[in-house]
Amino acid sequence: MPTQRIAFFLPTLAGGGAERVALNLLKGMLERDVLLDLVVADTEGPYLEQVPAGVQLVNLGTARVMKAIPALARYLNETKPVALLSHMNHANIAAILARDLARSKTKLVIVEHNTLSSSKSNLRRSKFLPPMMRFLYPRADAIVGVSQGVATDLESQLGFQPGTVRVVYNPVVDRELLAKAAMPITHPWFEAGNPPVFLAVGRLSQQKDFANLIRAFAIVRQQKSARLLILGEGETRSELEAEIAALGIGADVSLPGFVQNPYAYMSGATTFVLSSQWEGLPTVLIEAMACGCAVVSTDCPSGPDEILASGKYGRLVPIEDSQALADAMLQTLETSPDRSDSLDRGRYFSAERAVDAYLQLFGC
Repeated sequence: MPTQRIAFFLPTLAGGGAERVALNLLKGMLERDVLLDLVVADTEGPYLEQVPAGVQLVNLGTARVMKAIPALARYLNETKPVALLSHMNHANIAAILARDLARSKTKLVIVEHNTLSSSKSNLRRSKFLPPMMRFLYPRADAIVGVSQGVATDLESQLGFQPGTVRVVYNPVVDRELLAKAAMPITHPWFEAGNPPVFLAVGRLSQQKDFANLIRAFAIVRQQKSARLLILGEGETRSELEAEIAALGIGADVSLPGFVQNPYAYMSGATTFVLSSQWEGLPTVLIEAMACGCAVVSTDCPSGPDEILASGKYGRLVPIEDSQALADAMLQTLETSPDRSDSLDRGRYFSAERAVDAYLQLFGC
């Protein structure tokens, strides 16, 4: 029987990249000789039903992460996990404060998913986070960046010595992803004889800049018959719908919301497009490549350049440049790239590789 317990801490189970990374890590660690807890401030979010069987879900029952600090401290005192892995900066701060409050000996590893210098937020807490991170992050046993770009940027922004932040690429590809990728799609746009489909996946937010993608697609649509499918939900939906209507491309653009299995869509799409203004290590780009889909991406900080090896495995374009993005999208329609190299590159970012790296950090 496993005796060592590892805990993960997340604010919620919202449908974002950090949450998906945590779930992938949990699935990978289930195959190892450890007990696993997923501790959340609140259980809301569409990923709730994807928590793997065998993982104990601990709901702290607080609407705000900072209000969860006392409850998280009690959890650490009562359960005494050997390690706590926290994701996202505001949750990381809460985890550090909770461990201090508990005077716990639990090893704390915190993960940064975005490029701090490029992250933009309208939330009031955003201006207070960097100084709190500068003060509190050194108290963690290890700080992890999900790409070299994230790690280097975090060190620069917070005044840390080079090498302070470890790099562990996200656990993206596993057997479950590949099995889901092989499932059939019922969406009519993927039936034989229909125009090619451009696919994007992510939260409808400023960061993902789907407005730029929609404008680029409108340019593509003037020259080629094609369709654009954007999977995800978020606060910019009404703005995006207005942009689609203004450009007169409503018949060829669909925003169906969050879907449980985007991988089948990635397998069926002609090209996957990442239009983000900033990232950390864009999981969806890796997933699309692992599903054998051709990719086009903005060269945003950070991650796409590392993933695509400076354009070897897919086209890179400047951020917020609709014409350049449209040109790259058109090129994928005019050429049939060999997908085998891209597929192999995507599968390099395996769950097994990431699990090994984190267990080493935990000392397990």
